[in-house]
Amino acid sequence: MLTHPTKDKLISLKLFGMAKAFAQQQELPDAASLNFEERLGLLVDREMSDRENRQLQRRLKRARLKQSACIEDIDYRQARGLDKSLIVQLSTCQWIQAHHNLIICGPTGTGKTYLCSAFGHQACRTGYRALYLRIPRLFEELALAKGIGRYVKMLSNFAKYQLLVMDDWGLSPLTEEQRRDLLELIEDRHESGSTLIASQLPIEHWHKLIGDPTLADAILDQLVHNAYKINLKGESMRKKRSSLT
Repeated sequence: MLTHPTKDKLISLKLFGMAKAFAQQQELPDAASLNFEERLGLLVDREMSDRENRQLQRRLKRARLKQSACIEDIDYRQARGLDKSLIVQLSTCQWIQAHHNLIICGPTGTGKTYLCSAFGHQACRTGYRALYLRIPRLFEELALAKGIGRYVKMLSNFAKYQLLVMDDWGLSPLTEEQRRDLLELIEDRHESGSTLIASQLPIEHWHKLIGDPTLADAILDQLVHNAYKINLKGESMRKKRSSLT
């Protein structure tokens, strides 16, 4: 049998996983004992697995997650108020399917950014498009987009992500421009996407942070009322680790 031309044809058809599996089958002495359906099934399974892995890597690359983190590696040993049953529930990503939000609050160093990255990673694994943003950088990018006529296109692009992760919320009060930018961003996603927000500031202080009462009501109504909430507590984990070294 001419194996190399067959492999080349599989590659030309962009069946890369199948081509790899085909080449490996030629090197396995036990492969000859399999019938046609069994060998074909293994090739198809490999192609599907290979495509799923490539798609996952593309989603993770676009997500630009801050840290390399996953749900399975979350540390429950530290006393920081993590409810494992809630984490397990959220790991199914049904909240994203239902267009609900997630809010993570807690002091500096309690693991908010890690959780943001872990949930973003889990969303990508489940097949959703996710994007990680730091709030200060987000407002800078939106302001720049206005100056070059790309503001509407940028908002439209953000709306395409099924999960938008917004970290470092509440580091400083919002300006009038930032309030309106945030409202546009949130309204574009209302009932069509999920938003994850991480903040040092407790939710009860967000209204004052936003500033304008009318805009604050509109923003928080869409963000908070259908959101799962994780409230972290305790000392900085980074501080604890440095004290042990």
